[in-house]
Amino acid sequence: MKIYLVEIFIRDLIKSYIDDNENGVLGYSRRLNIRPPFQREFVYKDKQRDDVIKTIMNNFPLNVMYWIKNIGDTYELLDGQQRIVSICQYVTGVFSINYQYFHNLTDVEKDQILDYKLMVYFCEGTDKEKLDWFKIINIAGERLTPQEARNAIYTGQWLYEAKKWFSKVGCPAYGLADKYMKGTTIRQEYLETVIKWISLRDGLKEIEDYMAMHQHDPNANDLWLYFENVISWVKVIFPNYRKEMKGIEWGVLYNKYKDVKYDSVKLERRIKELIDDDEVQSKKGIYEFLLSGETDHRVLNLREFSDTIKAKVYEKQKGMCPMCDLKTHYEFKDMEADHIVPWNKGGKTIEENCKMLCMHHNRTKSGK
Repeated sequence: MKIYLVEIFIRDLIKSYIDDNENGVLGYSRRLNIRPPFQREFVYKDKQRDDVIKTIMNNFPLNVMYWIKNIGDTYELLDGQQRIVSICQYVTGVFSINYQYFHNLTDVEKDQILDYKLMVYFCEGTDKEKLDWFKIINIAGERLTPQEARNAIYTGQWLYEAKKWFSKVGCPAYGLADKYMKGTTIRQEYLETVIKWISLRDGLKEIEDYMAMHQHDPNANDLWLYFENVISWVKVIFPNYRKEMKGIEWGVLYNKYKDVKYDSVKLERRIKELIDDDEVQSKKGIYEFLLSGETDHRVLNLREFSDTIKAKVYEKQKGMCPMCDLKTHYEFKDMEADHIVPWNKGGKTIEENCKMLCMHHNRTKSGK
């Protein structure tokens, strides 16, 4: 790869700056694509953004940036998007510093900013060389999330379309399912989650497998339709939303149980019972528990006996396991607490319902 240093004035950078959904983010007389497909969204917080402008106002040096030089004297931003967008937004009046917008500054102050020189490395090379370099230089700074790093590798039309669905502020995925999804769209967490779900559906081991398979598809319609089906299924099966439903791996559950017929009225009645049950520690686990036919109690994280209760019962039993034929004495550390009456038959986690078993019998008995 060929790399050489160039000085760029801020006044030249901001010429014809635009940021909109149709035309993208462009600057430098619209010759610089500030947000090409492999780039993340703008993720700087206010303080980070403000610090960029204060650095320039004090004439301190900013870290170097990297632009890809294309044919026809056009460029793609390889590294430095957060700083460049911060600069362009301030000069175009999007935000203020210490209650002063750019247009409130004196002409001398304005010129000091506009005449500030950015140190930019122009890079020329193959697509692979440029993307490899992109990954290397993003080790520092606002670190890439795993999905942002994948986006840098599997760039193309499919990714461009997928990001429109899942990666923009106020994107369709956010509007449809914000209540059910954890993370944020602009850090690619929605996109990562949905690709993980559909990869599991297709029997693929890694997200990268799915992205590599579909990298050159003309659109991401299949991904969006799958996501719509997942969320629609959730809303039909569990029509009454509760805050515990946010962040559940709904796609994983959809893949496994979508063909099972459920009675939503009965499920709602059972949800209320389980929410009111003090024994159930994981309210999120209620949904997987019900979808599984109430077979996996582990997802409920049922209440455990306290050390105080276990010690009292151990002393009452004199260190003996009631299920052992030989009256072997066990050390406290070699015994485990068990419910006399199981939780699924109404048993509570109280001293009167506790017995201490040796590890062998506690782990091999049925009806736990």
